[in-house]
Amino acid sequence: MALTNKQIRLVQDSFSQVEPIAEKAAEIFYDALFGIDPSLKPLFRNDMKVQGRKLMTMLKAAVDGLNDLEALVPALQQLAKRHNDYGTKKSHFTPVGNALLYTLKTGLGDGFTEEVRQAWVSVIHIVVDTMKPEIKG
Repeated sequence: MALTNKQIRLVQDSFSQVEPIAEKAAEIFYDALFGIDPSLKPLFRNDMKVQGRKLMTMLKAAVDGLNDLEALVPALQQLAKRHNDYGTKKSHFTPVGNALLYTLKTGLGDGFTEEVRQAWVSVIHIVVDTMKPEIKG
């Protein structure tokens, strides 16, 4: 479980460009997610603006935590355990990852280079590999 310093910088810099449009980014994310897998929509019973803020807060914490992955692991494991209560399944990680990549591509435009994309893919794999074992479904 390792990222290069360059990958961390690329992810953190690109996320800082999306943060100013956090509300719109969350909207793009959930529209993409439900477009990719409409069966996920019933899992989200709360106000989607509130949900979007939670998403962006969690992403910020994860992105900020990339400099110390060992400290980030317990937080991701706890997040996964909480998601068991929401009906999350291991199969949901792929559409979530794809929706996140689409959101970044949309939000960053030309700034979403192949190198930035690959850095995010590496981060997504680390997050998924950490969270999936905690998911029951």
